[in-house]
Amino acid sequence: MTAQPIPVTLLTGFLGSGKTTLLNALLRDPGMDRAAVVINEFGEIGLDHDLIESSTETMVLMQSGCLCCTVRGDLADTLADLRDRRDAGEIDFDRVVIETTGIADPGPIVQTLVMDPELSYDFVLDGVLTTADAATGPATLDQQFEAVQQIAMADRIILTKTDLVTPPQLAAFEKRIAAINPGAQRLKADHGKIDPKLLFGVAPRLDSSRAQALDWVAAAPKKASLPPLSGLKSTNPFSAPQSHGLFGSTAAPSRPASHDGRISSQSIEIAQPISPIVFDLWLESLMNSAAADILRLKGVVHVEGMKHPFALHGVQHIFHPPMPLSHWPEDDKITRIVVIGRDLPPGYLEESLAFLRSKPDVTEHRL
Repeated sequence: MTAQPIPVTLLTGFLGSGKTTLLNALLRDPGMDRAAVVINEFGEIGLDHDLIESSTETMVLMQSGCLCCTVRGDLADTLADLRDRRDAGEIDFDRVVIETTGIADPGPIVQTLVMDPELSYDFVLDGVLTTADAATGPATLDQQFEAVQQIAMADRIILTKTDLVTPPQLAAFEKRIAAINPGAQRLKADHGKIDPKLLFGVAPRLDSSRAQALDWVAAAPKKASLPPLSGLKSTNPFSAPQSHGLFGSTAAPSRPASHDGRISSQSIEIAQPISPIVFDLWLESLMNSAAADILRLKGVVHVEGMKHPFALHGVQHIFHPPMPLSHWPEDDKITRIVVIGRDLPPGYLEESLAFLRSKPDVTEHRL
């Protein structure tokens, strides 16, 4: 077992969006000298041969010092093999980059990292990077919902081929991306070239500063659209959750005309620490009623009775263990949560997040 979990970055993006060009540029960068890159097949990714120092059937050592390996069978087996060879001193790396196929859903990879008992102590998700082609991206978003979903799940969005479009076209594309995923930082790659420091170290750690954690959450609260609890329901919100959850029915709405319209996002700030009862009920009902459609959930959460807040991170129904933020300043008790969902009924996320402002009635009634 390694002393610290190895951070894992998922690199995704639709077919032709520039992942190969980006990867080849990263492999040239000295800042990647201790990275392990996991790809589907060497032939598919098209590694530049002038970068290769030595190679075997399953592993390639690059001149920059980083190494590439191909998936052999199950991804979990590949990661376990990398870990074992690292622990044995055969290879050396301090992070992993997994390049997904162009139509891949990052969810199952996240599930492997979190749920596999052989891997969960040794690997941890650092972030999801999504490449977006400025030239063909708008048409791809129109035609392929998978591309929209990849944008929605990203922590960082790398805009590629920006030199092939006019400034107004690029601005319109960025505006469209921001509507799908308002919190993800957008970066521009110059023919694949980008500083690796901008792509890694995304997820909060125990020693993360307040600024780092807030950059990760990237909350942009829509306070005006979040009604107070009294405007939600007349029923007791602390009764046992029904099959429809605490926030109403999650029956699939009619399919929007635009793929973008299938994605909804909301964020909230709560000034005072949240009741642990309320928080547990909220998260349980959210997962019971809409887990498969919650694409990303991020938050810095202050719970009553806890000295430090914790970073909350979920992809679909998979949640990473809460990360205490021990360097958080004591005078900031604001909870910040962002939720991005797919095919949810209108108002569902607003209702869900507003529920977090409630307080349980613990008054004892005497007969």
